[in-house]
Amino acid sequence: MKPSSSSSEHGARSPGTRSLWGTLFTDPDVDDETCDRAWLRAMLDFERALAIVQARAGIVSEEAARMVVTAIDVGNYDPVALGEGALTSGTPVVPLVRAIGAHVTAEGRAAVHNGATSQDVLDTALSLVAFRALGPILAGLRGVADECERLARRHRDTLIAGRTLTQHALPTTFGLKCAGWLVAVDEAETALTRVRTQRLAVQFGGAAGTLAAVRSGEDLTGQLAAQLGLAAPLIPWHTNRTRVAELAGALGEAAGVLAKIAQDVVLLAQTEVAEVAEGDGGTSSAMPHKHNPVRAVLVTACAQRVPGLVATVLSAMAQEHERAAGAWHSEWQTVTELLRLVGGAVRGTRELLARLRVDPERMRRNLDLTGGLLMAENVAVRLGDRIGRSEAQELVAEVCRTAVAAGQSLREALLADLRIGLSEKEIDDALDPAGYTGSAGEFVDRALAAHRGRSRP
Repeated sequence: MKPSSSSSEHGARSPGTRSLWGTLFTDPDVDDETCDRAWLRAMLDFERALAIVQARAGIVSEEAARMVVTAIDVGNYDPVALGEGALTSGTPVVPLVRAIGAHVTAEGRAAVHNGATSQDVLDTALSLVAFRALGPILAGLRGVADECERLARRHRDTLIAGRTLTQHALPTTFGLKCAGWLVAVDEAETALTRVRTQRLAVQFGGAAGTLAAVRSGEDLTGQLAAQLGLAAPLIPWHTNRTRVAELAGALGEAAGVLAKIAQDVVLLAQTEVAEVAEGDGGTSSAMPHKHNPVRAVLVTACAQRVPGLVATVLSAMAQEHERAAGAWHSEWQTVTELLRLVGGAVRGTRELLARLRVDPERMRRNLDLTGGLLMAENVAVRLGDRIGRSEAQELVAEVCRTAVAAGQSLREALLADLRIGLSEKEIDDALDPAGYTGSAGEFVDRALAAHRGRSRP
């Protein structure tokens, strides 16, 4: 069951959410689920569900519950006013409860917020906001994965220089690079899906986590969870913040995966490399010739802000006794910003990959930049079968140094060194990058098969 929603509190995008930065770092769909009105809607959803389940359990009258539901559905609650009224209590829940109570009779007020505490409302609201925001985030991640799949399939055998510590290492394929992205994105999506479906829970413990004010044999927490479409916790979790930490950690993981893709694109798009380019945009205010990797840059900007926010959530896990003095308050805006930034990074990465221009010819030319030196390992492997591995390594390393010093290609240096003992054809075979990509193709196929086998909602 999906979390319920109230159309009266969740309409079209508010012009008030617009800013100088536009949607550079966000996704409008995620913004809709994390804005002030989205939080207000989630808080009202809790209060509505609480009245409904308590009426079913006979704790409050059905008439009182109906008044509360009506007040919530038709009431005009202003997030700004609630925020201003929160200064005396430290949370917007107290003015919200007062505002709901103003819409009902004395009988109805008995069913408003009965047995709950402010943290019950806000923790449940955090779960609802995260659940709803993760909808477009996960859909976007699946879109990113599909773009990675498309690129991996198309470029399964497209040769490219593998780079370690930013230097040419061995030949690989662009398809394998994209398959690496694909596997990481799928893993990040799995982690976020688990958090969304299993760890985002309702909160209902009352003033000190004992539910002392609600005497009922009913499983009210379980009924609340079912009503709201959230997980039902074993016991109240007021100062056990593992659920929030897991959400933050999974969002941080997703941001890191997207940042890796963006960084690869930035490096591959450098003028001296020019193996990929973004499909549009990239203009400069001063240099007409520039085609900057703008989307990759913006994804990087989103992702670089995420670790600090994750650290804030983790630092807030140590909480005092049965109610923390400030730690759980620090989570509200932190988690909101995490969701917004990851949403922006997902959106940017999907657009980036959908429009990515790949230049296989440039990739092939760049393989030859070092005159065949990146194939030295293959020469040593083949020579090692004749003279031994360590001896071959030393000999080929010496030939490489000679080639660099003399300004020769590795082929020329190998042919000129009588100690090598390989025929010209054997040398040419050893220097062919297409013959030394190992299991790259098989790895791509594995990644594609695993992605195809994933269940989709």
